[in-house]
Amino acid sequence: MSAAPEPRPVTVWSDLGCPWATLALHTLRTTARERGQDLLIDHRAFPLELFNNQPTPKYIVEPEIVVISAHRPELGWRLWAGREYDYPSTMLPAMEAVQAAKDPSIGGLRGSDELDACLRHAFYVESRCISIPAEILDVAAKCENVDEQTLGRALERGAGRADIYEQWRIAQGPDVQGSPHLFAPGGYVAHNPGAHVEWTEDPNQGGVPRLDRYDPSWAEELLDRLAEGRLSTRG
Repeated sequence: MSAAPEPRPVTVWSDLGCPWATLALHTLRTTARERGQDLLIDHRAFPLELFNNQPTPKYIVEPEIVVISAHRPELGWRLWAGREYDYPSTMLPAMEAVQAAKDPSIGGLRGSDELDACLRHAFYVESRCISIPAEILDVAAKCENVDEQTLGRALERGAGRADIYEQWRIAQGPDVQGSPHLFAPGGYVAHNPGAHVEWTEDPNQGGVPRLDRYDPSWAEELLDRLAEGRLSTRG
């Protein structure tokens, strides 16, 4: 009996330090796990700090964490609990590691997605400074599908950096609207799915986000489409 074919991947453009992207990925992964459905995610970087020429401000990230956590307390997120001077000033090294992990000798798409999920947990739940290689590799060592030693050697050579910049150039085009933006086989496209959010005013002027509603049913719709596509391919 031949092995079941790999599921078609969902492409997710995001910044690892974006709470909305982390919410969307958690929703998708959790829903797939509850359904017992295999899920493959191809991560692409939407590096906010390259778009904005500055680190993503803590005063923007933390209000988003608060409003999301109020709606989805099961996430276990908390405001930064580490030392103030350890707060990550960049997410590029972590996103480079996620790209580098796609190499089959390191982890492939499954390892890359596992590393992405674990790095997000390290930041949002454990308040770890995932800007530095030591933290990134310590997180990778706990990933079942990632060879952290091979990853470490790849990062020493600069693996993943060119990918980030290439994806940033693509994301400047009209097709990718922000973080997160999901694309899947069958024409599924969604930017920040399920979240009905508005800022009271410009966050640089003291505005705060208001999450009026979060509807996680989008993940069921996406997974249904993937399942239907896989069945039709088999048929």
